[in-house]
Amino acid sequence: MDIKHYEIEIVPENPFANCKLDRQKYSSVLTNIINSYPSGFVLGLNNKWGTGKTTFVKMWGQDLKNNGYQTLYFNAWENDFENNPLTALMGELKTITSEETEPAFKKTLKKASTLTKHIAPIIAKAIADRYIDTEGVKEAIVRVTEGLSDVFENEVHEYEKKKKSISDFRQSLSEFIANTNEGKPLIFIIDELDRCRPNYAVSILEQIKHFFSVPNVVYILSIDKEQLGNAIKGVYGSDDIDADEYLRRFIDIEYSIPEPEVDIFYQYLYDYFKFDEFFQSEERLKHEELKSDKPDFLKTCKLLFTNANIPLRQQEKIFAHSRLALRSFTSNMYVTPHIFLLLTFIKVRHNKFYNELKSKRLKIEEVQEKFLSIIKIDINEQTERQLMWMEISLVNVYNNFSQDSYYSRQLIDSVKETGDKKSIIGSVIKKNAEKDVMSILESINRGDGGGHLDLLHYVNRIDLLEEMKT
Repeated sequence: MDIKHYEIEIVPENPFANCKLDRQKYSSVLTNIINSYPSGFVLGLNNKWGTGKTTFVKMWGQDLKNNGYQTLYFNAWENDFENNPLTALMGELKTITSEETEPAFKKTLKKASTLTKHIAPIIAKAIADRYIDTEGVKEAIVRVTEGLSDVFENEVHEYEKKKKSISDFRQSLSEFIANTNEGKPLIFIIDELDRCRPNYAVSILEQIKHFFSVPNVVYILSIDKEQLGNAIKGVYGSDDIDADEYLRRFIDIEYSIPEPEVDIFYQYLYDYFKFDEFFQSEERLKHEELKSDKPDFLKTCKLLFTNANIPLRQQEKIFAHSRLALRSFTSNMYVTPHIFLLLTFIKVRHNKFYNELKSKRLKIEEVQEKFLSIIKIDINEQTERQLMWMEISLVNVYNNFSQDSYYSRQLIDSVKETGDKKSIIGSVIKKNAEKDVMSILESINRGDGGGHLDLLHYVNRIDLLEEMKT
């Protein structure tokens, strides 16, 4: 059993063979766009962190290679130790050189070296202008005032040199690419741009625009536009910058990969982490009341993940932690999946609430209100009953725990006049539903939901405080 979800293997001859999100169709759409505009453009692949962009662009990149495209993959986050992106980008281009194109690349590399000499002083000056404000510098400025005309003349000459070096570099780069791609555009995938150092990310964008914007190159920027926008604002030191407008200068086409069907991914994770080894074990299935654990677990997955907008990476984390915690349950022990998975979900996604539950400081009404606030789920006829069951079960285990005794029966009171039983709590999921709440509490206390259990039964295992049994 794996404790974490490892990177999916990309089979060279069939890159999407192991894709569990049915995304090959989107790669076909994007490849058709490239075929329609072979002269080159910049594509912004915009999706949130943790939605599987990296896996997708790697699969798509291999698919493009299989279809005759020269394709480069550059991870900006892994390479932001390099101060000048020009060095790293040229290093990636070197990987596609052949014996025939080596002379053209060396010529381009030489032009890049000249370009670097001219842009390095600009970078140094920009840093000095922004961060240095000492009396010594001010005095130096005063001393050179008389020679301003000479300085201005020199700067004009330097400007001409910089402009020519950029032009020479782009011309040389164009010739190299023309000799490399055999009539098809070069595909340059730049991934994790939103995770690298903000100034490095902005520098890559600026260098693509000013230095690498040549015919027959398609740049694919894999980004979380919101996070990249925050980085841009940080670099320029102002929240007033219109980051969207700034990015429009660089991105010609923006595309977002549609969200996958929720059922597909959680079913895949259930199989990947081998939950059946626990829920469907021969010893466990001997107990009639535990046979429904698997369907209960999967129903809870569907409920929690369908509308909660949870990134795929966080779903993986919830599954991985759940599977590890299950190892501290014996084969005949209550898991009560809708509570166990809910509490794991709360620990991963809403840790403050999780700690408040453990502190016993919350009133039952506060537990219910906080439960409602974190469950971003459409309440309808299909979800209402299941959500109520989850809510009342959470209240029950919290109540047992907070009273330090078997207290769940006190959630049910008797009417003195008639002797009828009634619930002393309501529901935030469905108002004026005393009969439904009462029905759920009675089912829990009959043993259908492990009514005698308290919060510690779950959190001690979720927090990995109990010995591993399996």
